[in-house]
Amino acid sequence: MNLSKLPKLLANRSPYRLKQIKKEVYANLIQDWGEASSLPLGLRKKLKKECPLAINAQAFISKDKKTIKAVISLRDGLKIEAVLMKQRRSHTVCVSTQVGCPLGCLFCATGKMGFKRNLTADEIVQQVIFFARRLKKSSKKVSRVVFMGMGEPLLNFENTIKAIQTLNDQEGFRLGQRKISLSTIGIPDLIKKFADLKTQVNLAISLHAPEDKLRQRLMPVSKKYPLKEILKAVDYYLAKTNRKVMFEYLMIKGINDQAKWAEKLAKLLKNRLCMVNLITYNPTGDFKPSTRIQIDKFKHALKNQGIETTQRYSFGQDIKAACGQLAMKART
Repeated sequence: MNLSKLPKLLANRSPYRLKQIKKEVYANLIQDWGEASSLPLGLRKKLKKECPLAINAQAFISKDKKTIKAVISLRDGLKIEAVLMKQRRSHTVCVSTQVGCPLGCLFCATGKMGFKRNLTADEIVQQVIFFARRLKKSSKKVSRVVFMGMGEPLLNFENTIKAIQTLNDQEGFRLGQRKISLSTIGIPDLIKKFADLKTQVNLAISLHAPEDKLRQRLMPVSKKYPLKEILKAVDYYLAKTNRKVMFEYLMIKGINDQAKWAEKLAKLLKNRLCMVNLITYNPTGDFKPSTRIQIDKFKHALKNQGIETTQRYSFGQDIKAACGQLAMKART
């Protein structure tokens, strides 16, 4: 799928044509320009040649059928992964923003494969379109999109924002900004840049530790981004947007799940408009997940300190689609 040539192809045509095309691609979810009956035949032929709509992907379905992982092949032969998570009343797509990741977090499979390149906005959006087309067959729609797949979204800032704008476009996909979440390890300058856009997109910070020493052990790149500076950027974001920030916290057995870390985390976040999302760790290396009992203790310790806390349950472990597991075995 490549729509980058659209502006040039439509330069001398009525603006109405672009509106028609957006509707066909993002609302009607056509898979071939031949289906776009609202467009002239000549234009359809030109678009078919210059702006292909095909998405080359292989789908893997979990045993409980609640999760589908797509391995998408890009034009240059590289591959990325995206995930659809089905719940009773919602369908959430987790998208990637980079091929691989340059950050090297020790608990993440993607970090171990290294960094290849940034994705274009089209390549980000097509992950959502792939699942939207699939859901359409059963008269369902994508409810939410989370930028929590392969890569660091803020390090691909322009393409990530352009993809968000495409998904939010009221003439196209029409997904509300509040239905979109962006997760970052916490890059202060880019958090502030994101805040200046004053969007209603949800911001999540991958925290995983309440002090720099432990966080640097888990996420070596965080040596560049001390917690003090990240929290300053979060405060800037809160002042600009007045929107609650989510702090994601992987529960790793014997590493960051003891009571002392819950106390430090509560102290760190006290009096901020935020919530903590505890995530059961999915093994990808030397670490093990915390027990359910330990997670419950940690959660109650935070709540007793007045910190809003939720718990995220894992989807798609059997197809390697759960948090931190996205990294292809067969890749270019």
